[in-house]
Amino acid sequence: MSTTLAIRSCGLVTGVGLSAPATCAAIRAAIDNFQETRFRDQGGEWLMGCETAFPRQLRGEARLLKMAARAIAECLEGIDPRDCGSIPLLLCLAEGERPGRPIADDAMFFRQLEDALGFHFHPRSSVIAQGHVAAAIALHQARHLVGQDGISQVLVAACDCLLSGVALKDFEERERLLTSENSNGFIPGEGAAALLVAPLEPERAGMGQLACHGLGFAVEKAHIDSQEPLRAHGLTAAIKQSLADAGCGESVLQFKIVDASGGEYAFKESAIAFSRIDRTKRTEFDVWHPADCIGEVGAPIGLVMIAVLKAACEKAYAKGRHVLLHLGNDGGRRASMIFSWHPPRG
Repeated sequence: MSTTLAIRSCGLVTGVGLSAPATCAAIRAAIDNFQETRFRDQGGEWLMGCETAFPRQLRGEARLLKMAARAIAECLEGIDPRDCGSIPLLLCLAEGERPGRPIADDAMFFRQLEDALGFHFHPRSSVIAQGHVAAAIALHQARHLVGQDGISQVLVAACDCLLSGVALKDFEERERLLTSENSNGFIPGEGAAALLVAPLEPERAGMGQLACHGLGFAVEKAHIDSQEPLRAHGLTAAIKQSLADAGCGESVLQFKIVDASGGEYAFKESAIAFSRIDRTKRTEFDVWHPADCIGEVGAPIGLVMIAVLKAACEKAYAKGRHVLLHLGNDGGRRASMIFSWHPPRG
């Protein structure tokens, strides 16, 4: 039986906050930080974006290093740096083929991140350059790491930035960007996120636990850049697999959090996929999409969604205890996660 992972702590750096509490509070209040960037669209108008509160002269890999190091430091607060050698880091980054990708050498970036933090992680650490779905892949890998070779906890982190000329040009040419000439697109952003995960402790008294009970993966042939009609077979398969992995039916699900960031494709796909598995009469079923506040941040979005859910459960404003989260890449990879909140005992 697969190990059930619990989320122990979080760290976030986004355009609406430089910490997890600040970001989650802003998202709960529906506050965004969308402002004009230094880039123009093909119509000559300034593009909107969501930048973090770092100096604009800090760009590229150096900017990502600062964001990632800050999110990781927040997540590991209270842990002795000398103990970090026993913690593997699964670093989630943008797909290697994405135009305008800010990191040239993943291995070098990983080493620079360790230097910036001032300590080294466990040798079983790795880089997962899979964009949106990287968070789910990292949790899948963390399952296998936890309990093996004396590993008791795993750090999952991500950083990305879409605010570069090359990336924005590519997205605009593909009609993915929100511009003065295209209303069916997203607002670009940047950010970093980190989660510390460990095995679920059923008898952990006094503290609630957010646990990942199910994971599912599939490939969508009718992805956004294809010419095929969208029937959401890939996302449907991923959701079904995650429910089977969790050992439950769709009737337990009470709301969902999605990575949709703008444009009708992701929302349509999400609705079609859920309609294919939904067999329960519901009076309401909320859909949360944090990108409404932080923009399209790329690889960190999955971890942001989990951190938002954790804050909502801890502060008792979540719409239920059992939640569906799903993610998708432009190239067709789909991932689904089933999370449950275990309230404090004793």
